[in-house]
Amino acid sequence: MSQATHRSRPPLRIGLTGGVASGKSAVAERFAALGVPVLDTDEIARDVVVPGSVGLGRVRDAFGDDVIDSDGQLDRRRLRQRVFAEPALRERLERILHPLIRATLAERAATAGGVYQIHVIPLLVEKNLQDQVDRVLLVDCTEDTQLARLMARDKESAAGARRMLAAQATRAERLAIADDVLANDGELAQLDEAVATLDARYRCLANQTGDEIEADCQTPVCRRSPADGQ
Repeated sequence: MSQATHRSRPPLRIGLTGGVASGKSAVAERFAALGVPVLDTDEIARDVVVPGSVGLGRVRDAFGDDVIDSDGQLDRRRLRQRVFAEPALRERLERILHPLIRATLAERAATAGGVYQIHVIPLLVEKNLQDQVDRVLLVDCTEDTQLARLMARDKESAAGARRMLAAQATRAERLAIADDVLANDGELAQLDEAVATLDARYRCLANQTGDEIEADCQTPVCRRSPADGQ
């Protein structure tokens, strides 16, 4: 393959997903440290509701002034408490924000470059967005690990943490659609080797097409490792 052909090929889109507190951000940070373009829909979600934005105006209209803090910023904690308690309100919020997030993600992906990109999409399974990416990477951990992390990180009660998990896809549903699974129940330091292995594989896959993928990327540097599969 010529260098010119390689440059003209669109980047391979890797959809990174996982349940709340599974460790998606830690994994994404490690890909970014390897020079991989990382586009995070949670970050985009914050950008589309900055003060003065169309998104924030629509959220205020739908949920009232009590979800806006004294500095004119979106009060995320208050809004989250409301939408997780009432599925209809969560759906209303998603109808406002998701079109804005998808449009912004597409704009940024078009200019981000790279032989492959990491698109961090927490709700990839819930919203059936598999067709928006070329491959799905699941950051996986047990529900007990998620609960412990939520209670420590966000100071959530056990009941609140369980409600957050119940509002998302199940672990089994995520595992069913994943092309790659990175287990993250251990120490964060264990992620370095797993991410390096995945990086090598994705660079390999980015240079392949069609049936070549399975045949040509099962080299020692590209094959699935115990750290990223069950």
